[in-house]
Amino acid sequence: MPTASSRGRGKLFPREARLVRRGEFDAVYRAGTRRSSSHFTVFFRANELPQSRFGFSIKKALGGSVVRNRIRRRLREVVRCHRLEIPAGWDIVIHPKSSVERAPFAALTTDLLRLLKSV
Repeated sequence: MPTASSRGRGKLFPREARLVRRGEFDAVYRAGTRRSSSHFTVFFRANELPQSRFGFSIKKALGGSVVRNRIRRRLREVVRCHRLEIPAGWDIVIHPKSSVERAPFAALTTDLLRLLKSV
């Protein structure tokens, strides 16, 4: 069985780096600000923690569960691989747009990182 260091080059996406409760998402929507690009809308709010936390919200209009889960996996992989490049101390909720399903992974990575680094 592969270990965490051999699988994914040692970059993890631990639970402490995720928004998991509805209240955490609501706080970002209520008190945060928003930025948009061609593929994403990103909501962010300062969290006064030593790391940023990420949440993903994929609406049903983007497709069935298979499509939504594929989008979620792709976004999680972008964040997992580049988490240390993103400024710390923010709660961030990512809303993909319908163009994400057909976009190449490299374009998604570039677009999302540009948005997140401008936070």
